[in-house]
Amino acid sequence: MVFWIASTAGLATAYLFGSIPAGYLAGKLLRGIDIREHGSRSTGATNVLRTLGKWPALAVLLVDVLKGAAAIAFARWFYPWLGTLPSVTPPTAIDLQTLLPWAVCLAGLAVLLGHSRSIWLNFTGGKSAAAGLGVLLALSWPVGLGAAAAFGVVLAVSRMVSLGSMLAALTAIALVCTMEQPMPYRLLVIAGGLYVIARHRANIQRLLAGTEPRVGSSAHESKAASQG
Repeated sequence: MVFWIASTAGLATAYLFGSIPAGYLAGKLLRGIDIREHGSRSTGATNVLRTLGKWPALAVLLVDVLKGAAAIAFARWFYPWLGTLPSVTPPTAIDLQTLLPWAVCLAGLAVLLGHSRSIWLNFTGGKSAAAGLGVLLALSWPVGLGAAAAFGVVLAVSRMVSLGSMLAALTAIALVCTMEQPMPYRLLVIAGGLYVIARHRANIQRLLAGTEPRVGSSAHESKAASQG
């Protein structure tokens, strides 16, 4: 019982990593505003870019990527460490080497959920794309770099962050399915990628309507497009 309680606490820690509201804090600290009341009302780096500028957005992006990577790194350390404690020895039927990839999978999902449903923001947040990139880089850097490259190419061509994020998620799914990865890692990338895409459903509607804002568009254009 103690083992399962400690394991749950580990997942809660991953969720709290994701819940760190970097975009919201940037708005409060730099301009005294609630960024959820501006632009697309997201706390992600894209809305920070449109609302606060390039350098705050870069800082938020970095923090969001790092918290995704930190959750995976924490899970890889925490669960093997649990097995060394006499008071929380896992049940004899459980092989820690088999359990670890599944624990990492759940921690990855927890950090994505924390980013998009932060406990500090009444369970609101961003779209989990940057946190997802951090998860990918920590999980399998070739998959992470492939997704980042896809994002960069799409952004350069279309100047649409949302389109780049969704195609990066699809690229990650394709790569992880073609590379030799543990099944839990594949499931994490598939579920996480689909979750990121689902979080962009409003963007999908605007893309279909031709009103999705582009990077570099004026604040007035972005506001009108996000409300269109």
